[in-house]
Amino acid sequence: MNTPHALYESSLTCLPLRARGKVRDIYDIDADRMLIVSTDRLSAFDVILPDPIPGKGRVLTQVSNFWFAKLAHVLPNHLLSTPLEQIIPDASERAQVEGRAIVVKKLTPLPIEAIVRGYLIGSGWKDYQQTGAVCGIALPDGLQQAQQLPQPIFTPSTKAGVAEHDENISFAQTVDLLGQERAEKVRTMSLKLYTEAATYAKQRGIIIADTKFEFGVDEKGTLYLIDEVLTPDSSRFWPADQYQIGISPPSFDKQYIRDYLETLNWNKTAPGPKLPEQVRLYCAEKYQEALLKLTQS
Repeated sequence: MNTPHALYESSLTCLPLRARGKVRDIYDIDADRMLIVSTDRLSAFDVILPDPIPGKGRVLTQVSNFWFAKLAHVLPNHLLSTPLEQIIPDASERAQVEGRAIVVKKLTPLPIEAIVRGYLIGSGWKDYQQTGAVCGIALPDGLQQAQQLPQPIFTPSTKAGVAEHDENISFAQTVDLLGQERAEKVRTMSLKLYTEAATYAKQRGIIIADTKFEFGVDEKGTLYLIDEVLTPDSSRFWPADQYQIGISPPSFDKQYIRDYLETLNWNKTAPGPKLPEQVRLYCAEKYQEALLKLTQS
C-alpha cells in the first residue's frame, strides 16, 4: 500500500513496535521515550481507509510541531528535541520516517478526548436541533448551522480504540474519570489553548471551528499536551473568506473525504471503500494549503 509519495505503514527494525493507531505508529525507545510516526493513513467514521493520502503524515507532524512551540507557554508538551539520527542511526531506515517522526517523553495518557467547539457544526449542530443543547450544555435559541457560539464550549468524550466510536460524556463524568481538580484544569487548559490558537489562525485566514486535545501526566502528576494538536485531522479548519452562517463551509480538513464517502453506498463499517486518485490528491492539497497558511511568515 506504500507508494513513492505515501507511507501507509512504517516498518522500522531498529526499535520495538509498541502500537499502531488509526494514523500513528508508536515505537519504544527506552523507559522514558517513544518514537511517534505519523503515517499517511486516513480514518473516517472510525474506519481506517485502504488508501493513504500522500504527504499527510508530514503535514500533520509539521502542523503539530508548530503549535507545540507556539503554545508551550500555555502548557508543556511531550515533544523532545532529541535528533532523529540518535534514535535511528541507519540513514536508509531513517529516510522512511524523516519529517514524520517525533521523539516524545513517555507519559500516562488521560482517558478522555478534550473537545472544544467554537462553532455549531457536525454532531453538535444535530444535537442542538434536537435538544437546544450540545452535549448537555444549553445554548441560546435561534442559532444557525455553522454559527459561532457565544463562547467556546468544552465537550469531552471517551477515548475509543481503533474501529470503535468515541462517546460524548458530561463534565460530571469527566470528574468521575479524572477527579475534580484535574478535570477542571483540563477544561481550563483546553479552552485557553483553543482560544489562543483560534485567534492566531483567524489572522491567517483559517477558522478553527472545533478541535480535539489529548493530555498526559508524568509521575509527579504534571499535565502535558500530547498526541497531535490543532491539525486538519483533529480539527475542523474553514477558509475564513468563504465562511457563511447557515451552510456547512468548505474545509481544509478530512471533511472533504467524509462528504465524498456520504455519497457512496457504504455502511461505515470496515473495510472502508477505496478512494479515487483525484479525491486523494485533492485532500492532500488541502492539507498542504492549511500548513502553508498557518506557518508561512
